[in-house]
Amino acid sequence: MQHHIDIKALIVGMTLMSSSLLAFDYKLEPKQVSPSVWCFFGKLEAPSDSNGGHMSNSCYIQTKDSFVVVDSGATYQFASQSYNAMQKIANLPVSTVINTHGHDDHWLGNSYYKEKFNAKLIGTPLQDKTYKSGDKTRIHRMTSPEVHKGTIIVKLDTNIDKKTTLAIGGKKITITPTGLKAHTPDDMFIFLEDDKVLFSGDLVMNGRITSNRDGSVMGQIKAHSQLNATGWEVLVPGHGMIVGKDALKESEQYFTLMKERVIKAIDNDIGAEDISKVVTLPEFKNKAMYKELNRRNVFEAYSELEFAE
Repeated sequence: MQHHIDIKALIVGMTLMSSSLLAFDYKLEPKQVSPSVWCFFGKLEAPSDSNGGHMSNSCYIQTKDSFVVVDSGATYQFASQSYNAMQKIANLPVSTVINTHGHDDHWLGNSYYKEKFNAKLIGTPLQDKTYKSGDKTRIHRMTSPEVHKGTIIVKLDTNIDKKTTLAIGGKKITITPTGLKAHTPDDMFIFLEDDKVLFSGDLVMNGRITSNRDGSVMGQIKAHSQLNATGWEVLVPGHGMIVGKDALKESEQYFTLMKERVIKAIDNDIGAEDISKVVTLPEFKNKAMYKELNRRNVFEAYSELEFAE
């Protein structure tokens, strides 16, 4: 008995099968922000299959003999593809990776750099305390296996708990923990002295609303003062594309207005059930993630400020 084979259907099936095995294509293009720094700017949205989890900023500092990466991104594949893009600029290894804080979209690319270069991984103490090998993080839950293929948690080599200056390939790189509960209970920022470039992590966002679920309004305001004391000329936010003199403006305004208006509402006897209706921060209604995050941020601010002295 002869069996009829539908060649067209077979080809379609094989094409679909092969495409499912391909890596997610981030279509990455590095943007130069200073003589020594290139960045990959993430989407101003939540992590998803459509963006491959790439919604935070990841940067490369070029030194004399290696790259230093600030925030390695959301997946192994993102890290791999960002390095491939940077090789076209300079064929250097990655010696060091610095994570600004413990939110997974900023550091899940670490395993690529450890695997390929045995790069030194630097981050906050809380990152290692919160996550261990084998854990599944938010990125794993919010993206498909195609996107997060190969993405695993690897232990940091060094936890930074005090101001530390590194000399790498002729570059002076200073890492400063805030010592505050700000965006998270354990944030730090990085300053590249030669280029006057400040990497703020999520202490600063622009173009979108921040998430303050793990943070503090008062801590954010104090941290912004620390950032300004560095004398930066270029500021790379954790999320957002503005890196010039106005890079910090939105974040400063958002938390200052939130503090003032929530305290005023408390003084007017507005309760927790109504605070997010009364304090709406309409100046930011056209920013990305406003609908998703602003009401909760205001509620969290109320919880923090209600009994603050």
